[in-house]
Amino acid sequence: MNTGAMRKCMTGNPDWIVRTHIADDRQSQAIYDPSETYRYALTRSWGTGPKLNIVMLNPSTADELRNDPTIERCERRARAGGFGAFRITNLFAVRATDPRDMKSHPAPIGPDNDLVLHMATAWADMTLCGWGVHGTHMDRAKTVTDMLRSSGNALHVLGLTRDGHPRHPLYVAYAQGPRPWVV
Repeated sequence: MNTGAMRKCMTGNPDWIVRTHIADDRQSQAIYDPSETYRYALTRSWGTGPKLNIVMLNPSTADELRNDPTIERCERRARAGGFGAFRITNLFAVRATDPRDMKSHPAPIGPDNDLVLHMATAWADMTLCGWGVHGTHMDRAKTVTDMLRSSGNALHVLGLTRDGHPRHPLYVAYAQGPRPWVV
């Protein structure tokens, strides 16, 4: 087991904190702002297959060392789908376990989050959206959807809620695979 020391990121913002961890067949990387209030991206890689970017609502407790239930489910889904890596990005980069805490934060998006979303979408072979109903906060879902679509990348979902929001991966059966998101 190898845990990488804190280091400055070579791309994007030079102030980002990038932490890495290698265990078993998996390499992990997490990118944080200098205060660690925001987690901009969490990447797990294990093979040479295609890369999956999953855009959800906001980061919770997962980091470069451990998965939370959502990240565990995303990793299992990515492996079963033949991907060699996945990256988690979010509409809001502030770390919070409850959407109410995220919504009450004075700046939940994070100063570099749009840059990271662009970088992750360019990195990935597929972008899967799954933020659920809370993406309407600050009209963020529409802003990010428009931004990602304007980059020319097709967006995918695991299904839509009754109100047309991309369903969160934690609440979707493994049998349901990604499908193009046609709006």
